[in-house]
Amino acid sequence: MKFLASVKDEMKKVTWPTGKKLRKDVIIVIETSLIFAVLFYLMDTGIQTAFSWIIK
Repeated sequence: MKFLASVKDEMKKVTWPTGKKLRKDVIIVIETSLIFAVLFYLMDTGIQTAFSWIIK
């Protein structure tokens, strides 16, 4: 039970983000994910095109 009491004490020290900060961080994560997805798609397409030219 000492463990649970110490967990409870530590949770009181945690500072939780506000709704506005959380929303901003989520938007940043989604934007970054989309940017990387587009970059990977473009790189993959470019590499496939280059290899198809080399093979032909």
